[in-house]
Amino acid sequence: MSLTLGVHESVEAVFPPDAFVDAIAGDATETGTTVRVVPDDDAAALQGVDAIVTFAYDEAFLDAGIDWIHSIQTGVDRFPFDDLESAGVALTNSTGIHGDAIGDTIAGYMLSFARRLHVYRDQQRDREWRWPSFDEPFSLRGERLCIVGLGVLGRGIAARADGLGMDVVGVRRTPTPVANVNEVYGREALVDAIADARFVALALPLTPETKGLIGAAELESMRSDAYLLNVARGAIVDETALTEAVASGTIAGAAVDTFETEPLPESSPLWGHEEVIVTPHAAAAHHEYADRVADIVAESLRRQSRGEGHANRVV
Repeated sequence: MSLTLGVHESVEAVFPPDAFVDAIAGDATETGTTVRVVPDDDAAALQGVDAIVTFAYDEAFLDAGIDWIHSIQTGVDRFPFDDLESAGVALTNSTGIHGDAIGDTIAGYMLSFARRLHVYRDQQRDREWRWPSFDEPFSLRGERLCIVGLGVLGRGIAARADGLGMDVVGVRRTPTPVANVNEVYGREALVDAIADARFVALALPLTPETKGLIGAAELESMRSDAYLLNVARGAIVDETALTEAVASGTIAGAAVDTFETEPLPESSPLWGHEEVIVTPHAAAAHHEYADRVADIVAESLRRQSRGEGHANRVV
């Protein structure tokens, strides 16, 4: 069965559309698939497209009768599940491709805070040569990291933290054992799990249950020398509470990759705090991103050619 696969121009937020076209070319030929780039401002260009690979959601996808939408991200909270299900549209995502990149990013955050690298970078900009206070730098070995969410992303973080000699604990809905994690708590024990951690890393999806999961009470339960690390979704954290917790010294600082409003508004106090690292929702950035997404989409194309279901189906 042949089909036409569209590559929505919104993927430019992460990689050039042509990079994906090149990456999937061989598999497209093998499965009789036609691939074309679809402008993100031209609904008419969707006509004749059976499936779309996209970063953004557009209501025009349903109007055009598209049967399958693939999100190039793991998170799919921007997609209207009920509408897609009612229309019989399959939604798939790119879970499974970010474990190493996210793990590296979290390790980088922790090393920066521990070894004061972010401070030295700021000093370099000002051409300032100054040692830190004797009690500021520390080693990650033996420090506790609590990972909230132990899926692909959380396990990637755990592997790197364990390699750095950290005491790794985690929180997941079902507290079953996970490699490289010394103790796993159920989500109902979140406050207990984060209370003794030097670092708390958020790596779970945004759902109605996780929205606002980290608020003033949770931040208050953390150590005063602890850091919050968010590579999940901005809405999982009460950003006002986080800003206040950092400003008041309730926690030592934070590294934040995702925010309630993106880009982060220039007026946000988080920009100017020395103990806050702001990254532009880029924790999963990788030069092989397009190739990795293409591998997942290609697997779905092969399955469809055999009359089977999609890989990584969400809806």
